[in-house]
Amino acid sequence: MPQFLHPLRFTGARILRDGEMQRRSIAIAEGRITKGPLPEVDLTGYLILPGIVDLHADTVDRHLPPRMASPLAPDLALAASDRDAAAHGVTTGWLAQDWSWEGGHRAPDRAEALMAALAAYRPRMLTDLRLQLRCEIHTVGTAERLLEAIGRYRIDYVVFHNRLDAAAERAQDRPWPPPCRADRDGLAAAQAAMPDVPRYLCRLAEAFDAMGVLYGSHGDPDGETRERFSMIGARIAEFPTTRRAAAAAKAMNDPVLLGAPDVMRDGSQPGQVPATDLIAQGLCDALVSDFYYPALTHAVWRLVDLGLKTLPQAWGMVSQRPAEILRLPDRGRLDIGKRADLCVINERTRAVEMTIAGGRLTYLAGEAAHRFVHRIHALDMAAE
Repeated sequence: MPQFLHPLRFTGARILRDGEMQRRSIAIAEGRITKGPLPEVDLTGYLILPGIVDLHADTVDRHLPPRMASPLAPDLALAASDRDAAAHGVTTGWLAQDWSWEGGHRAPDRAEALMAALAAYRPRMLTDLRLQLRCEIHTVGTAERLLEAIGRYRIDYVVFHNRLDAAAERAQDRPWPPPCRADRDGLAAAQAAMPDVPRYLCRLAEAFDAMGVLYGSHGDPDGETRERFSMIGARIAEFPTTRRAAAAAKAMNDPVLLGAPDVMRDGSQPGQVPATDLIAQGLCDALVSDFYYPALTHAVWRLVDLGLKTLPQAWGMVSQRPAEILRLPDRGRLDIGKRADLCVINERTRAVEMTIAGGRLTYLAGEAAHRFVHRIHALDMAAE
């Protein structure tokens, strides 16, 4: 893990404080936002914004080399995801991993392997990376194993997902080639478990409450589904596929998460309500990277350019609001005493040029790099 930066004050930039862009300085020391006279770095022409808190990233699989031996792959994929997150302003992020009856990269074995790899990688971590488990609701027989893994690896965020209907439709639509025996057996076992699903979910919800795990659901298709999940405590609505599901969540004060790529490309998956429509109607609380880290900042600027949000409002959807949803009071805002998580953006190009996570420099590029390195070199020379 990189060392804390020397105490510094950044001047000349526009800074997001108290819900508005202000022309003022900001100081950091020992991993926290602080105050007082400190050596200065001039960032005129830049925006200093709270570090991004990303609640869902499907990036690990993209960084897994298809022909590399599996013992090495998770470590390399985590390191690549870590660097990718830092380069796009992310200072805290959850990597999404399935826990499903489907097998392969969605199997519990794969989930536990990734949990272990993440725990081993943590001492070298740049970004505060955590794991979000996407639990398929028909994994009834894995309850003990699931809860033991969550406790052992301190998983703090789970979402429920129903993949059975889609899997059954695929099996009917594609009679040839026939599915392998493992797929057939998995589908049959999941279908047989349907009567036990309500009891299973209630058991998990009770255990999560006792463990302090936050939980929600993924891909709610309608208001009734969202209401059922909300009633058992799964209050976070991730990627609702219809306006009715998103509206039901808001009516129950459940936060709604949407994918930043859907905002960036001004659309959504076929048959789903466009993300920009839900945002315009006040039915979205936070944006997540989903499968593409660069979409986070691009989505913010698109909302600003469309006139749907001001910059402070749009940036709050990727920083302050996600931190509130996952109950992280020490981040998401640039206030004295909070964790020093900063995203520095070139105001002209809108590119991320510096990321500071927990007071540690995790990414530096462009003109910001020239200014920063020049100033640090001058301070070192003065010290000598």
